[in-house]
Order: sequence, then C-alpha cells, then structure tokens
Amino acid sequence: MATAQAALTPVANTAPAVASIPAKELSGAQWVARFPGSKAITDLAATFQAKVNLFFGAITTAGGSTDVSATYRPAERAYLMHYAVKLSKGEIAAADIPSMDGVNIQWVHPTAADSTAAATAMVSGYGIAFPPALVTNHSKKTAIDVTITNMVGKTIKNASGTDVVINALADLNAVGATYGVIKLVNDPPHWSEDGH
Repeated sequence: MATAQAALTPVANTAPAVASIPAKELSGAQWVARFPGSKAITDLAATFQAKVNLFFGAITTAGGSTDVSATYRPAERAYLMHYAVKLSKGEIAAADIPSMDGVNIQWVHPTAADSTAAATAMVSGYGIAFPPALVTNHSKKTAIDVTITNMVGKTIKNASGTDVVINALADLNAVGATYGVIKLVNDPPHWSEDGH
C-alpha cells in the first residue's frame, strides 16, 4: 500500500482567543431554587445513614414521627445560604463576599439597601432558622434536619436496648447520642455525626 507524504509548514496564528464570560446575576430570591439540596436519608453518607435509620426506627417503634427537612446540601448552596445571612444581618458588606467557582452571583446591587434586601429575600426563601456554616456537615452528608413529634410520654429503646422514658423532647438528645446521631442543641431540627 502506498502512502502519501506532505511537508507541513507551521504558521503562527496571532489572532486573539475569544472567551465568553457570562455576566453575573444579581442576588435575590431566584437563587433559592439553584443548587437544590436533598431531604432523602439515602443521600447521607453510608455510615451516618445507618445510624439515622436505627435511631428513626426506634422513634417509630415508640410511636413517634419524623419529618426530614434537609440532608445533603451542596457546597454551593451552603455558600449562598451562609453569605445571604451574613449580608442580611450587616455582618459583611456585599463587596467583601468572596466569589465561589461555579456560582455566578453578583452580591453588590446599586445601593447597599438593595443588596441587603436581596439577601434578606434569600434568607426568607431558604427558610433559615439558624445561621448556616460555610463548611457544613450537610455538605459532607453527615447531618440531618428533622422535626420529631409524638414522643413526649413515650418509651424508647436506646442503642443498647435500655428503655428510656421521654418526659420532654430534649430527653431524645441522649438517646440519639447512643445511636451516633448527635443533637446540636441551639439549632432545633439539626442532628449530625459530631453535633455540629
């Protein structure tokens, strides 16, 4: 089989490369729907998921109910929530909020009041009850936000099989700890692997 040969001469291309950079979008309530989180226990890290399932199983057996509001939270969502709270409370200026790769948000509005109002609308849209950390167990899949009801006056077994009477909802904190699901006391729905 014959092959053809050709001499190639390199040519320098001095035309500038053109990259399209999208304009940043102003902050506001529309960001709440972006980077959605999960309510599914199956989205938790396997080890923590197993602990939660055992604890919740004990609650159900005792006659209680669980209503999960959050499990996994993408880092981008944690970033948006964290800085929306800080800006809405005046703890940081819009111009001082660091950028995050993949989140094309413009925190700075024409006026400081507009920036604060947009952040406040985000906080309201997220339904934030407790200021979220920037680095969170939710992003590591080792935290769950849950409302537990119908447990006062019930008896539940802890992880070692001991019966515990729940006289107040706070009594569940010690029971959860035996399963490795630790309550963050100052954040009503929040439980995690390490209490943070």
